[in-house]
Amino acid sequence: MTRVAKNISDLLKDYGMREGMIDYFSYGILIFIILLSCIMVMIITKNIILRLLAKLIYRNRYLWDNILLERKVFSRMANVLPGIIVFLFAPALGSIAIYIRRGCAIYISIVILFVVSALLNAIDDIYRNYPISKVRPIKGLLQVVKIVFYIVDGIIVIGITLDQNPLLMLGGIGALAAVFSFVFKDSILGFIAGIQLTSNDMLRIGDWIEMPKYGADGDVIDITLNTVKVQNFDKTIVTLPAYSLVSDAFKNWRGMTEFGGRRIKRSVIIDVTSIKFCSSEMIEKFKKINYLRDYIIDKENELKSYNKKFGMDSDLDINKKRLTNIGTFRVYIENYLRDNQLLHKGMTQLVRQLPQGENGLPLEIYAFTEETKFEIFERIQSDIFDHIFSIAEEFDLRIFQSPTGYDMRE
Repeated sequence: MTRVAKNISDLLKDYGMREGMIDYFSYGILIFIILLSCIMVMIITKNIILRLLAKLIYRNRYLWDNILLERKVFSRMANVLPGIIVFLFAPALGSIAIYIRRGCAIYISIVILFVVSALLNAIDDIYRNYPISKVRPIKGLLQVVKIVFYIVDGIIVIGITLDQNPLLMLGGIGALAAVFSFVFKDSILGFIAGIQLTSNDMLRIGDWIEMPKYGADGDVIDITLNTVKVQNFDKTIVTLPAYSLVSDAFKNWRGMTEFGGRRIKRSVIIDVTSIKFCSSEMIEKFKKINYLRDYIIDKENELKSYNKKFGMDSDLDINKKRLTNIGTFRVYIENYLRDNQLLHKGMTQLVRQLPQGENGLPLEIYAFTEETKFEIFERIQSDIFDHIFSIAEEFDLRIFQSPTGYDMRE
């Protein structure tokens, strides 16, 4: 390149320029040529080569190269060319060449840093297109790689600036381990927590989790090195520290989704003062109810045989074994649930009495819906309890509320 500078000087001498001005003009012309070369290379690269490359990429059937293009990996790689051109022309600039080359090396190092960052982001995007990304996200791992590369690149830039061997500076990084561990404490804890979460399959993108301590109740949308993002059902986004999911308790509803059924477990509280034996009029009415007809007929025959066998068929009702309205109501609900096509038939269905409390007798409905989606589940559950609350009066039972209207009337 020094020959280029000499040729320019000779050319200026031929045109009769004074000796004192030749050096300045030759350096100026050389700098202009370098800048023009950089501009021309960038125009050709960005407007011709990259556009042709983009057309080829969009026409093929592969996805990964589209992602590389969208993440501007190729565009950032093109930014290295001006630094290389200036670096090659630097010897022609005489005594300042060493400083120009040093500046070019710093520029190239920084551009490579951006290229690697874009490439790692593209790798994460490509990986997310595979089902395994839901089970084993790698975003946290890629962020660790980024941090390590940033540190190494930063040391290289400092070494070039101070004209020191970067390898010697890398060797002394062990002395700064305590400082790095303090500065990147959250990152280190998050990285370890991320490994535990993914290796033990505790969390995946798309999981519905609950963590009341942090106000999280929704779907996991992102798992990074330090944080886990959860989009709540009200569309707010909660950011949780990754290590909190290991140190604290949280509920993951993935098992419910994979199981294929969502549990209904709610109680109707019955006023115990409304519980009584069934009268003959009530039994005759119950025989007309589809869900109870067969049960009442079978139960009547069973009770008649039992009372006759053990001599309990006297005139006093207290001596007889009899049907109760609460028991009949429980059977009615069981048959009603069994006939409901929206409930899962392969899972447990039962109606049971819980221990009596100060508010009355809880009658718990325990079943599973076939649909696990929130809105469908709530609709099914609401329909069931709408019916139960409405039908209770047909059995002369009162649903408890405090205070009850019955209490006020009394």
